[in-house]
Amino acid sequence: MNKSKIAYISFDTVPAPKGAAIHIAAFSRALAAAFDGIQLVTVSPILECINEQEIYPQVMQTTLSACGDNLIQRILHFRHVLRLWLQDKQFEVIHIRSIYEGFVIAQNKQKYCQKLIFEVNGLPSIELKYRYPNVVDDRELLHKLYTQEQICLAAADLIVTPSEVTSQYLQNRGVPVKKIRVIPNGVDLDVFTYYEKIEKSHNDFLQLIYFGTLSPWQGVNLAIEALGLINRDIPAYLTVIGQARNDQIKIFKQLAVKLGVANKLNILEPLSQQELVKYIHTADAILAPLTSNDRNLVQGCCPLKILEGMATGTPVIASDLSVVRELGKDGVHFLLVKPSSAKAIKGAVLRLQNQPELISQIATNARNRIEKHYTWKRAGETLIAAYTELGIKRSITA
Repeated sequence: MNKSKIAYISFDTVPAPKGAAIHIAAFSRALAAAFDGIQLVTVSPILECINEQEIYPQVMQTTLSACGDNLIQRILHFRHVLRLWLQDKQFEVIHIRSIYEGFVIAQNKQKYCQKLIFEVNGLPSIELKYRYPNVVDDRELLHKLYTQEQICLAAADLIVTPSEVTSQYLQNRGVPVKKIRVIPNGVDLDVFTYYEKIEKSHNDFLQLIYFGTLSPWQGVNLAIEALGLINRDIPAYLTVIGQARNDQIKIFKQLAVKLGVANKLNILEPLSQQELVKYIHTADAILAPLTSNDRNLVQGCCPLKILEGMATGTPVIASDLSVVRELGKDGVHFLLVKPSSAKAIKGAVLRLQNQPELISQIATNARNRIEKHYTWKRAGETLIAAYTELGIKRSITA
């Protein structure tokens, strides 16, 4: 039998520079400290499974293989291996992040755990079509995904989500509000340090940055289009940092060539948080041009890039969406622009260029807001409180 009373299971690779992995690491540490250790189960970075090892203090990680030529095959393989791993185990709590791992557990909840916690950051019935456009026409697959989501939502004793928009969407799907806890993402302030900007000459070029996933809903193409518009007036460069497929990178570079800014665009592989913050500190503005679609407007999200950017002293320019307005106020903590408008992004960049005092005001206000409301410490404490409300007892030493 297992020693830990909590299992945190996710169809993700940890550690990794992705936001999901950062989130999982923060929650794992908080839960392990409060409840005398946890089991963390994630996807193996290699073909083989890896036995238990302590990845963080009191966090014993097991990585299970997810082999296959496509996502569906990888999910089915992971589920098979997960069933084998769960055979002789019974936990007080199992914490899941998606139907990919969670459906196996939701179907046999009493066999595997006393309490099930479903952490809803995104739902494949909404998000998958953006990664795989052909899914839009596969109504049978989308129906299966939706049904499995409903089974997991119904089986869960507690649902954790990072956004009020997501909470409302789940309520519209029949989830009782009393079952939902909204816990926004956080920032590690020791990593995302504050750096005060030095006023630049109007003759200097501007350095813009985008970091995070390069998924279609993130609007990276809009950032490149804005780069083209800005360079009509002042020289500017854009650094894009994030994981992308070769075909995505090709499309971005072709767009830059078309707009005449191929030599002003730099696309980098994902970096560690420590390396990433160095790039952020050298930038004049962070772009977060989230697009208007059901992933952002209906399902909701809590953009980690915006929170991390707010902590650094570099002003954030983001799309004016409800999920962003949850995090702060326009003109106080960031600048909000009309969604899907490269022209609006250009206008905000030029506004910062012409109003250096605004940069200082936004930077100070944003850092203060992050310190008060959006740290991983605060998020962890809220998560632990939700666990204790379910009757999970904290360790005596916590």
